[in-house]
Amino acid sequence: MKKGKFISSLGIVSTAALALVACGKSGNGDNEGAKTDRKFPIESPNKTAKQGGTIKIALESDTPFTGVFNEELQNDQPSADVSSPGQESLFDTDDEYKINDKGPATLRLNRKAKTVTITIKKGVKWSDGKQVTAKDVEFAYEIIANKATKSQRYSSQFNIINGMEEYHEGKAKTISGIEMPDGEEGRVVVLHCSELKPGMYYSGNGYFCENAAPYHYLKDVPFSKLESSDQLRKKPLYFGPYEAQKIVRGQAVTWVPNKYYWRGKPKLDKIEYQVIATNSASQSIKSHKFDIARVVNSQWKEVKDTKDVNFVAQIPLAYFYMAFKVGKWDDAKSKNVMNPKAKMGDKSLRQAMAYALNTDSVYKHYTDGLSFQVPTLIPAQYGDYFDKSNKGYTFNLKKANQILDKAGYKKKGKWRTTPDGKPLTINLLAKAKTPIDEPIIQNYILQWKKVGLNVKLVGGRLAEFNSFYDKVIHDDPKVDVFLGGWTLSSEPSQAELYSEGTMQNYSRFVTPENTKLLEEMDSQKAFDHKYRVQKFHEWQKYMNDEAYVVPTYNVYQIDAVNSKLTGYSYKPSKMNNDHPLWYRVAFTK
Repeated sequence: MKKGKFISSLGIVSTAALALVACGKSGNGDNEGAKTDRKFPIESPNKTAKQGGTIKIALESDTPFTGVFNEELQNDQPSADVSSPGQESLFDTDDEYKINDKGPATLRLNRKAKTVTITIKKGVKWSDGKQVTAKDVEFAYEIIANKATKSQRYSSQFNIINGMEEYHEGKAKTISGIEMPDGEEGRVVVLHCSELKPGMYYSGNGYFCENAAPYHYLKDVPFSKLESSDQLRKKPLYFGPYEAQKIVRGQAVTWVPNKYYWRGKPKLDKIEYQVIATNSASQSIKSHKFDIARVVNSQWKEVKDTKDVNFVAQIPLAYFYMAFKVGKWDDAKSKNVMNPKAKMGDKSLRQAMAYALNTDSVYKHYTDGLSFQVPTLIPAQYGDYFDKSNKGYTFNLKKANQILDKAGYKKKGKWRTTPDGKPLTINLLAKAKTPIDEPIIQNYILQWKKVGLNVKLVGGRLAEFNSFYDKVIHDDPKVDVFLGGWTLSSEPSQAELYSEGTMQNYSRFVTPENTKLLEEMDSQKAFDHKYRVQKFHEWQKYMNDEAYVVPTYNVYQIDAVNSKLTGYSYKPSKMNNDHPLWYRVAFTK
C-alpha cells in the first residue's frame, strides 16, 4: 500500500496528492480512531450483480490531472485516481493488509536465505495480450532507481536489495540482486537482500516493489523521456480489469474491459472519469450527474439527504500536517542535508507555532464535525503502534507565548524579533483547494499574530496545487513552513517518509536520534512485536518534541455512490491501490 501521497485538499482527502512513494497499495482505515460518533458503511450493499452498464465518476479538482499513466512515475493523486481501473497491484491482501496468494502474483520470504520470491500467475496479461514477465517486475525497479527518470519513488529503503544502490548511483548497468531463474520471459523473480524486515509480510512496507511495468512496450523509450512519452500519456498498458480507451489530457479518461484480464471479464461496459470543479461537487451529487462522487466535507449538510445514493466512507490512514523547512535534498548524494542556520531551526519557534493553532475547533466548525485533530504522526488505525497517551499539540496561546519569551523572541511593537534582535518574517506555503481553505489559513495567520509572529503567505496568496508541489519538492528558498498531508501505508514503517535517504522527507530534517529510532523499528529485533511497539512510541514522543513535522488533523472520506451499484468497498481485502477493486463493481439486477 502506497506511502507518502501528499494530500492537497482540505475538504477532499485524496483528490489531489503528491509523491506517490514506494510501490504498493495505499492503506485505508476503517471507522476506528475518530473523535466523532458518526458512522458510515465501509462498502455498498452486497446485492446480485448484473453484466453491463456505464458508470460516471467525478474527479473533483480545480487543477487538471498530469496524466502520467505509470505507477513508478506518478506524482499526483488525480492521475492515480483516473488510472485505477487499469492499475492493479501484483498482490492482494487480507483485511489486516497481510499479502496473500489471491492476487496476480504470490510472495515467499526466506529469512535464512534473505530472499524475496515473487511468482506471477500464468494468464496475468497486459491489455495487449502479452503475459506479464519477470523482466516487467525488474523493469519497475529500474524505472524507480534510474536517476534519468527523476522518479520521486526512490528511497534508501530499496538499498536493502543487493546492487540497488550501485544501479541508482550509475555504478552498475543492472541490479545485481534481482535474479530471474527462468529468464526474462519467465514468471519468477528472486530479490536477494542484505536482510529481511518485519514489515515485508505486509503490503506497503517500502522495501520491495508491488507492481510491474511493460518492458516490451517501453524498452525503446529512453529513461529521460519516459514520463513525457505517448506510451505513458496517451496509450498506457495495464494488466488490470480495464484498459484505457480514450484519454482527454488532464480532463477525462474512458475505460473499457481488458479482454485479457486474468480474473475474467469485469462486469461494467465502461468507466468514465471526468474532472469537475470542487464548487460543483454538491450539486453534481444532488442531481445524480455521476454514479460516484467524493463529498466535499464542508458541503456535507447540502448533500446528506440526497435520495438514491449510498454514502460509503472510510477514515483513511492519513493525516494533514505542518512542516518546517530546515534543509534541502542533495541529489548528488541522494540524501537530505540540514542547514544549521535555517530560520526554522529553533525547536522553540516550531513548538510555539504548533501550540498557537486552533486546528480542532476550526475544522469542526467548517466541516460539520467530519474533521478531527490527530495527536501524533502514527494514526490510531495502527493499533498499539499508536501511543494513545501522547496528547500532541492542543491549542494553547499562553504556552506559545511562554515558549517564545523563554527562547528570547522579544516583542518589538506588535511583532517578535529573533533572539539576536533581527526582524522575523515567516513565509508560509499553503494550497488552494476548497472554499474553506482561505478562511482557515487566514485564521491560522491570525492565531500566530496573537503571539507576535509575523507569518505571510508565499507570493501573498494560497498556491495552486502544481505550483505548491513544485516548491515543496525542489526546496524553494522562499518557503519556511508548509501545510501538507500524507495518505499512509498499511505497514507502519516510517523510514520511507522521514529517513535521511528519502526524497519524501520534505522538511529535510536529519538527526542521529531520528535515524537510530527509524532503524530500530525496522531492525531484526523488531520481529518481536513488543519491542517494535516500544520503538514506535519512543519515535512519536521524539517527533512531537522536536516538532519538525506536526500532525494537525484527519477527515472522513465520503463517497456518494449510486444505490444501484454493488461491490464498492473500502475493506482492505477488496481494495487495490487505495481504490475499490473495480472488477467487483457492478450494477445490481
